Amino acid sequence: MSWITHDSSTVYENAWISVREDRVTGPAGEGIYGVVTMRNPAVFVVAVDDQDRVCLVTLERYTTGRSIEVPAGGSDGEEPLVAAQRELAEETGFEAADWTRIGAMNALNGIADAPEHVFLARDLRPITGADARAQDEEGIDAVAWVPFADVLAMIADGRITDGETVAAIAMAGIRLGRFR
Repeated sequence: MSWITHDSSTVYENAWISVREDRVTGPAGEGIYGVVTMRNPAVFVVAVDDQDRVCLVTLERYTTGRSIEVPAGGSDGEEPLVAAQRELAEETGFEAADWTRIGAMNALNGIADAPEHVFLARDLRPITGADARAQDEEGIDAVAWVPFADVLAMIADGRITDGETVAAIAMAGIRLGRFR
């Protein structure tokens, strides 16, 4: 069965999201469906250094508390690669010479229209004179370089719970031949 939208109204919006309520007919019959739409796609960066370590950031999320994640953020209307390069620099103080787009995903697709782009960053180097204030503004408490195998263990034992980070690591692992 296809979903049928009878009418739609925006109930909230700001610079980042809009929320609408749709009156629908779906598999369970008539009802209201709430949809969150992101204004701009997000980007996720799996940065892997020449020692096969992944860059992870630790921050405090308003919604869920302490979180260990790959560098990520909104594209703010930029091209996804440009946004990914900016996010890596702001959140970690590193830049990469080698960028590969490794996939796309949708966050919370049961309630949201939130496209995301995932990049693999290699050939990394610290940015001379990187401004630590950017990390403070992002709320980043720590930047760590963790062996790829240990990142998988962190996912397995529940230290990494951010769904997009888990998915981005899986995409990188597939691209790098770790899961064959």
